[in-house]
Amino acid sequence: MKSGWIDKWEPEDASFWEATGKKIAIKNLVISIPALHLAFLVWLLWSAIVVNMNAAGFDFTVGELFWLTAIPGLTGPTLRIAHSFLPSLIGGRLTHVLAVGSLLVPLVWLYIVIQDVSTPWSTFMIIGALAGFGGGNFASSMSNISSFFPTSRQGLALGLNAGLGNLGVSTVQLVTPMIIGVGIAGSSMVYRGGKFVDGEWITTTGGIVRDVWLQSGLLIWIIPTAIVFLAALFFMNSLRTFSLPLNEQMAIFKLKHTWVMTWLYTMAFGSFIGYAAAFPLTIKLVYGGLDDAPDGLALRFAFLGPLVGSIIRPIGGWLADKYTGARVTLVSGIGLIISSLAVTRFTHPTSMDSFPAFLGIFLMMFVFTGFLNGSTFRMIGVIKEFDFRTRGPVLGWTSAVAAFGAFIIPIVFKGAIESTDAPDQGLYGFVVFYVVSLVILWWFYLRKGSSEYGA
Repeated sequence: MKSGWIDKWEPEDASFWEATGKKIAIKNLVISIPALHLAFLVWLLWSAIVVNMNAAGFDFTVGELFWLTAIPGLTGPTLRIAHSFLPSLIGGRLTHVLAVGSLLVPLVWLYIVIQDVSTPWSTFMIIGALAGFGGGNFASSMSNISSFFPTSRQGLALGLNAGLGNLGVSTVQLVTPMIIGVGIAGSSMVYRGGKFVDGEWITTTGGIVRDVWLQSGLLIWIIPTAIVFLAALFFMNSLRTFSLPLNEQMAIFKLKHTWVMTWLYTMAFGSFIGYAAAFPLTIKLVYGGLDDAPDGLALRFAFLGPLVGSIIRPIGGWLADKYTGARVTLVSGIGLIISSLAVTRFTHPTSMDSFPAFLGIFLMMFVFTGFLNGSTFRMIGVIKEFDFRTRGPVLGWTSAVAAFGAFIIPIVFKGAIESTDAPDQGLYGFVVFYVVSLVILWWFYLRKGSSEYGA
């Protein structure tokens, strides 16, 4: 090995795997997981920050806050497209070093400017776009890790990497409301309770007043990011066997199932990451303005969605290993359709009495997206049209396109809530997409006689 490169890699050879491969693969997975965890954390950072900005002294409209939530979801997937091919071009080690190091840019910049309530919205939009660095990392991470493990371990390995990586969304949404009340560094800001009325923030007379430090929600992630950066630099590996010129990687676009699985994975991961990005602000706008709504409602519960979805993802991969990915995808897709329709019964509340039902059904939506994420990724690992060299780029590409859900769902919810005060119209549109997706699934992977039947 030189500079982390490994010349011989044969994970399908049982003796090689037990003697050499397993230890190296697990080492790289152990570093890849926190790297991806931090990437998701930075990518979805805005979903946790925006719900407190106006109360801390900023003056942004509902539309502007939704745009801050959505813009990382536009730049992240765009960067993912490049990340899809990086491990095969420059190696997994260097890819991770660059990916993790890039996270420090939006973290440090936002830490500085968020302490000044006169900072313009345009500056935050630029930082939000840079937070997309976190969204780009997933494609290269999954592509790289898939190369280290044999086919029989793909479901579990990819499920652990993605599932524990996805938990970064829950981490930032859970920790942020707790840590902004702690003065780690810098001056405090005055938090004043309020609510949105016709899209404008109105401070509640006699409402909650306390000191907050929004910058604390950024500072605590800078040191862990630097540590993981060093771990990637000194301990990760690159596989010479899977090094492919870009023109050879482009061959994946001539494969029919690249496009089919891109569609199906958009149903899965696109839904998960889009709902995760939109969930806190949706709770705040649908329920936070009620007279009996408690302060901090959104971030008190929003983290549960991506948490359950992330925990379920490895289980989805395991079930797919046992029952086939296509069958698990079908059942989970039906569950997502039913829960997406059911939640609309509780999006026009008159009191907090309906909130438990709203929350419970929305969490079921996250559960089904978790199953879908695990099962569809496992399908890519076993589809015969993909060989061991193209599988990584296909994984990266499909995840890149699916990640646009982090932009599409917040923007669709923005339009629906601005026009009807509820996300129902958007959810109905997504249900139509899910139905079409299941028809495509049946035709290519569940219809007897199809070339990839039983994937």
